[in-house]
Amino acid sequence: MQYRQWGQTQQTLSVFSLGTMRYLADQAAALAVIKTALDFGANHIETAQAYGDSELILAQTLQTTINRQDIYITTKLLPVPNAQEFAARLDRSLQRLGVDYIDNVAIHGINTPEHLAWALEFCLPVLETAQAVGKIGAIGFSTHGSLALICQAIESRKFAFVNLHYNYFFQRHAPAIQLAQAFNMGVFIISPADKGGLLYQPSPQLRELCHPIHPLHLTYRFLLSQPGITTLSFGPAGPDEVPFPLEVADQTHPLTDAEKAAFWRIEDHLQATLGLERCHQCQACLPCPEEIAIPEILRLRNLTVGLGMEEYGTYRYQMLEKAGHWFPGRQGARCTDCGDCLPRCPSQLNIPALLRETHSQLRGPGRRRLWEGN
Repeated sequence: MQYRQWGQTQQTLSVFSLGTMRYLADQAAALAVIKTALDFGANHIETAQAYGDSELILAQTLQTTINRQDIYITTKLLPVPNAQEFAARLDRSLQRLGVDYIDNVAIHGINTPEHLAWALEFCLPVLETAQAVGKIGAIGFSTHGSLALICQAIESRKFAFVNLHYNYFFQRHAPAIQLAQAFNMGVFIISPADKGGLLYQPSPQLRELCHPIHPLHLTYRFLLSQPGITTLSFGPAGPDEVPFPLEVADQTHPLTDAEKAAFWRIEDHLQATLGLERCHQCQACLPCPEEIAIPEILRLRNLTVGLGMEEYGTYRYQMLEKAGHWFPGRQGARCTDCGDCLPRCPSQLNIPALLRETHSQLRGPGRRRLWEGN
């Protein structure tokens, strides 16, 4: 396991951080996962008040299995427009974790301009007060928001770290990572295996193009080779899932020739398969009068048609119109053929036709998400 400085803090984090969202219900498995991850050298655990009983499970582990001084803990609190309520939420996390100090606290989900306004006016003063009296360490934010919003939050210079989505198949937030690095902020990459392409169960096409490197390891190496990224989230559901991702935990060097060649094969195959129908993710088609998530839908089409990643495409497409501000935008069937996007597309794509095609292919039944209940 390699370790990197967490931005301007005094913390040195393992380049893989244990995420706790996947073990909401199985306490025994959770305890085994935590112990195994720590045995492999992970020293950072990320939880959240919104992750069911994960804070309570982590508290039990601290009491029975591991030394508090051996790990850094990050928890996340949803933003609210009420300082008193936010302070109560912070106290609740301290109580649930059974600690008197939390190393890092992130405002969880600055996804809209309203959330950022709440964070700056109501939530940050609470966290700064807690920091001053020694209850918490670094203050940061997590986000599923737009690039512009992420950069605005970073430019406020109020945060020591940012948790965001970025991976080989979703590079839209690269400028935010560069900005965070310029401000000496810690950068935590959210779910590069799952949200990055279901890479623990890659499509046969993707596996063949990446051979002899596993697609999961390849995307991890893409991220680990970038010094501006501090740590990657990995979320095993059981202890048997811990070792495989961490096979590259000691590999933070620049990409090798073999790894570069695998990425070239992916790009060549995408271009050969998609041809003039490839969306290059320039975002010029936005805004859409119907609020359709055009670039994201066409990104999923690129991966489905070009790399056989239909399972991933269906999984992500089905989240549209179900996840609110966590995954904004409407599905392709909402297109009214207004033509507003067409003259703005530099690739001259027939966007309405591609939206309908993608909707037809990816609208199948999706899996239940955390927010959908039982």
